[in-house]
Amino acid sequence: MAGEACAPLAMLAGIERSSPTLLTVHQPRDRAERFGFAERLSELVLPYLAALLADTESYLAGAAKEERHRALRGPQLIVPNGGGIGWLGRLGRLTRLRATDGPFAVSSDVVLLGKWLTWFKDRSEVPGTAVLMAMTRVLTAHWATGQSNAEDSHLASVLAWIDPPAGRSGAAAARDAEDPALCPPAGPSTDPVFDATTLQSLMTGYDEATNDRARKAFAREMDRELKGQMLPTWDAVWRGIELLRGLPEGGHVTDRRRRDRAEFSAYGMYLIEDGRPQGRRDQAVGAARRLAQVEEAEQLHQVERAFDDPLVMAEYELSGEAFTGVVVDRAPDRLDDSGARPKRRPTVTLRVGELPRIEVGAVVRSPARRAQPAEVVAIAAAGAGDFDVLLEITGGLGRGYRQPLPPGAVPELGEELTFTTLDPTRQPSRFPATENTPWTHGGPPQPYEPTADDAEEVWA
Repeated sequence: MAGEACAPLAMLAGIERSSPTLLTVHQPRDRAERFGFAERLSELVLPYLAALLADTESYLAGAAKEERHRALRGPQLIVPNGGGIGWLGRLGRLTRLRATDGPFAVSSDVVLLGKWLTWFKDRSEVPGTAVLMAMTRVLTAHWATGQSNAEDSHLASVLAWIDPPAGRSGAAAARDAEDPALCPPAGPSTDPVFDATTLQSLMTGYDEATNDRARKAFAREMDRELKGQMLPTWDAVWRGIELLRGLPEGGHVTDRRRRDRAEFSAYGMYLIEDGRPQGRRDQAVGAARRLAQVEEAEQLHQVERAFDDPLVMAEYELSGEAFTGVVVDRAPDRLDDSGARPKRRPTVTLRVGELPRIEVGAVVRSPARRAQPAEVVAIAAAGAGDFDVLLEITGGLGRGYRQPLPPGAVPELGEELTFTTLDPTRQPSRFPATENTPWTHGGPPQPYEPTADDAEEVWA
């Protein structure tokens, strides 16, 4: 509706496929009903988050090895498509700045829900995170369909392509999935035919009902129709989850979820210790930190995907950032005695089928030996179009040259390895502490203090 960027109508939510909870708003123009919907949603989401925050583990972090705590399990919200992520972000923006007293007061749980939804939306923009996911985006990251990117935002069509019924092609199944009578759109768009016929007549009857009994009858019928519209999408999301659970887990998934759990716990602690909502706009320092975080997370995510998936690494081989070869020579006991103390520096020679586009002196790593950096010492022709790459292993060899090498520390003859200049261990950028922000950047920013005007959102 005009002026209502996220007026809710209905939602199915829950953690069990067989028992979704239906939340409805029978008249979205009614402010009390809209925020009543948010309060009922908070009764589902907040206990789920609180239970996760209560079960923690301790770990050491930072240069000072400070003891911190993080949740043992991280949260995960799944919506049908990218539009659902945007809608939850707008709902968080609408609710986190509301007053809990006065003429238009809302429950404190509504405000807390808004803060959490805003955190989920912000965190979802960091590549590699898994706290708020659109099912269409996750599926199309692992399967290819025969339709456009825009069409890939329709969950039923995506599932039809990648998991068609027996005896049918993906294209034929996708054509059927585009029929709103068979697969009603939901998440958050609705079928305009359903809106103009069924929904409008029920909502009009609800508004014009002359007594509570009649109004409740229209409300029950509206609930039944809305649930029928959303159940196919609800089932489609769970079907997508089943398909994803059948895939092998990537090697860096545990690391990414560990970061998610740490960020989740840190925000939960912030809400306890401070609790001020996110501002309507980022301050300059916060925006700079967030931009750096997103850019570095994007680079790290691409590197981790390459280390986890040979098909992704193949793209980097084509761009000259990686090469693959077979070990044809090795010197596991080689020592470098050019310094004050000898250092163990084994070498291996890889034979590759084409000239690597990597410079001598470059530091490379192998996905099979991620903790073992190596330096390209020389590249030489080996005849018949092959080339030999001499690598000096500079780390991951155990302690001291007098100690025996750990088993398998140096690649064996005949072992096929891929090496790349990509580095998944690169450290993030370091910003000065907020209180040390230099005057050239405006000095230390003032903490955000919400005002009564902040609740008046500008949606244009």
